[in-house]
Amino acid sequence: MNRVSRSISDLSDNLRCRNNCYALDHNQRPHRASHPASQAMKKLCAERGGQLRLGHFRLLRLLGRGDIGKVFLCEISKSLKPQPNCLYAMKVVDRKSLALKKKLKRAEMEEQVLSVVDHPFLPTLHAKFEAHQYTCFVMDYCPGGDLFTLQQNQPDLHFNVSTARFFAAEVLVALEYLHMMGIVYRDLKPENVLIQEDGHIMLTDFDLSLHLEVHPTLLKQVSNNRIIKKNKPMLCCSDSYGYEHIGTRSTRKKASIIGGDGHAQQIEISAEPNNGRSHSFVGTHEYLAPEVILGLGHGSAVDWWAFGVFLYELLYGDTPFKDATSHDKTMNNILRKRLSFPRSGTITHSGEDIAKAEDLIGKLLIKNPKKRMGYNSGSCEIKRHEFFQGINWALIRSVKPPLVFKNKSAGQQPHQIPFF
Repeated sequence: MNRVSRSISDLSDNLRCRNNCYALDHNQRPHRASHPASQAMKKLCAERGGQLRLGHFRLLRLLGRGDIGKVFLCEISKSLKPQPNCLYAMKVVDRKSLALKKKLKRAEMEEQVLSVVDHPFLPTLHAKFEAHQYTCFVMDYCPGGDLFTLQQNQPDLHFNVSTARFFAAEVLVALEYLHMMGIVYRDLKPENVLIQEDGHIMLTDFDLSLHLEVHPTLLKQVSNNRIIKKNKPMLCCSDSYGYEHIGTRSTRKKASIIGGDGHAQQIEISAEPNNGRSHSFVGTHEYLAPEVILGLGHGSAVDWWAFGVFLYELLYGDTPFKDATSHDKTMNNILRKRLSFPRSGTITHSGEDIAKAEDLIGKLLIKNPKKRMGYNSGSCEIKRHEFFQGINWALIRSVKPPLVFKNKSAGQQPHQIPFF
């Protein structure tokens, strides 16, 4: 037994979880219910009467450190009854340390988000338990790493237009879902976009998120020529996965109307949490929206600004307003500098697609949030942009990813992993 596993085993024998440990309710999270990782966790919890502790898991290696915790690759302990060989990511949060740093509310926000989301491009919280001053979240493991690292391994440190479109489209769908839940993400950047085993994305890290009230708004009805079953939803705001709990349950509406000719009237619904306001100064400097820097109060439009910066970085390998010398100059550029695109050097794109991408970026990076694309109608307006023309949003999860990653050895062990 290596040093890390031994120390974890010794400690977990003395630390039992508290009463608020729980496992995923598969009735509320239908899209992951049949996944082997979910089934294995469900079986473990049933065998342990729902009382999980650290000793039930074997930590394999450190995946990363964040502002509010450490993330470990883990599996269910082989000393227990035989379980499928499934890997998980365990996020360990030191509540005592966070309380001293006045960051405990951030961990609480992340838990709130993880406990309600159910989407293919967002993490599943399989289980949560507490041990002494630590809270442990067992979530999906994404073996493809993060998008920033993947980008650094590309020629000239950037993606081509079609690859950037693929990742941007999936991130857009994830943001759309969060906004429908009344969640403003506020931390979009390539480092927070993970790559799942099948090559699709997973948005992660919700400690900076903001929860606001959201009121779905009917934008328009678009007639089409396809006859559909009565009450079958056709939402612009992605009901294609069949989720019944998207948005506020009290405001949930049927999303199709059958006209007198028997044809469907497609409905576009916007659900943008723009009514509330936060004055918090949070986020990554290069991705901060002007209204955040100015302290004017902000809503979900900050995510659409960040989405524009994100797409720019995917295409050009850097953010549009960055100053390498100081954060202050970067923020000053965000407020005052005019958006421009590289026209020389090693990074060059050509053709109509890059022109469409730059047009979209320009409309997202409007400094006045009320004039910014997405402010009024959210993702619906962005999806209709020419850059995303041809994407079947209902089947986006079935699209073959453009890149194939090399899976790292799960059991790879560094010499030391400081757990606590």
